[in-house]
Amino acid sequence: MNRGTIILLAIGAAIVLLFMSGCGSYNNMVTKQESVSGAWSNVENQYQRQADLIPNLVSTVKGVANFEQKTLTDVIEARSKATSIKVDASNLSPEQIGKFQASQGELSQALGRLMMITENYPQLRATESFKELQSQLESTQNRITVARGDFNNEAKAYNTYIRTFPQVLFAGMLGFDKKGYFEADKGAEKAPEVKFE
Repeated sequence: MNRGTIILLAIGAAIVLLFMSGCGSYNNMVTKQESVSGAWSNVENQYQRQADLIPNLVSTVKGVANFEQKTLTDVIEARSKATSIKVDASNLSPEQIGKFQASQGELSQALGRLMMITENYPQLRATESFKELQSQLESTQNRITVARGDFNNEAKAYNTYIRTFPQVLFAGMLGFDKKGYFEADKGAEKAPEVKFE
């Protein structure tokens, strides 16, 4: 064999190895991207479960107590806004997740105000339907926390994978972009101030 043939064979072998590496990387990126999409779907399911409980909660509160209309309206409006924000699983950018998280945060705040006000209505808290709805809502909020954690873990694994060598060579060209994370709410890093008077 002459030197030119050896060089051509070496280049050919390098191209075949690069192609094989690229195929394996692509398949792994697709698998990890699907894991992120599945985790996102679980997050959406838990938020939908919460949104589905709210009309029953509002109806129960209305039926038992002469309740502050503004509080109920705020909850209904926050639910409407939160359920109108849809994030495409193929575009889980930090900005999209931030918008989704902000709308869900507004709903959580409105629900929190509703639950605080219900403390003034012992006859409402004593009803079986309210206790059941409150329990389901608390359970759902726990499920949301778990689903968000699972999503963040999948997004981290995916982001790490596409940013390591040799995947980083192919990821951008093939449309595999970094996914966003759920983050702590603004101000959550500060402990609440407790004052005894």
